[in-house]
Amino acid sequence: MIDETYAVMASWDFGLSKRENLDRLRDENFIGASSVTWLRDVAKVLNRRFDPAGRDRPLVMLAKQGLPLEEWKPILLWHMTRDEFLVRDFFEIWLFSSFEAGAFRVHLDEVERYLESIGQRGGLTEHAWSEQTTKRVAAGLLKMAVDFGLLRGSVAKEFVSFHLPEKSFLYLLHAISDQSMSPSKVLACRDWRLFLMRQSDVEHELLRLHQFRKLDYQVAGSLVQIALPCASASEYAERMVA
Repeated sequence: MIDETYAVMASWDFGLSKRENLDRLRDENFIGASSVTWLRDVAKVLNRRFDPAGRDRPLVMLAKQGLPLEEWKPILLWHMTRDEFLVRDFFEIWLFSSFEAGAFRVHLDEVERYLESIGQRGGLTEHAWSEQTTKRVAAGLLKMAVDFGLLRGSVAKEFVSFHLPEKSFLYLLHAISDQSMSPSKVLACRDWRLFLMRQSDVEHELLRLHQFRKLDYQVAGSLVQIALPCASASEYAERMVA
């Protein structure tokens, strides 16, 4: 629902409550949903997944100001996985581990086997999944990885050479730093795995941005210092759309 989410957030009215915004979506169908059922499902997912008046306000602000979709999508993935255990676990643990192990392709049956062990890492379901449900969820996770640009293909999915856009990286750098992490912990944060980034990749991007004076990055032995252009992710989002 990436395109639908972007369209809804681009039309979000901060002067209305979340319920009023979603009621307007159902009444006006300004995203052009093909059926009442699909429109209802979009509203239901947005209601459960996001807090536009709170922690997800910068995400909405960026959509409203027209940040290009390819730069907005990685920020969306980070925001939506704050409470989405399954999606986060799949991207951060299974998909990254497959990538790190040098896999070229990933297959549906591999994701199905991964889902069988989800409960061992804290994943809870209301009831045991049937074989059909497991296949549907596995296919959905792979499609999501394709939608976010990490995989490609129809039957067998292949890893692509993914590069996190500069503005997306800087926003996420602020957002991760907002969690009161030390600079060294920001570098090692597992959130970067959502984008198939190793710590060395993060360090390389920081060095590049330092060279272009987009931030200040200093390393002396085990000591790391990062001076960001803004005090928070919210402030950076405001600057991005200014």
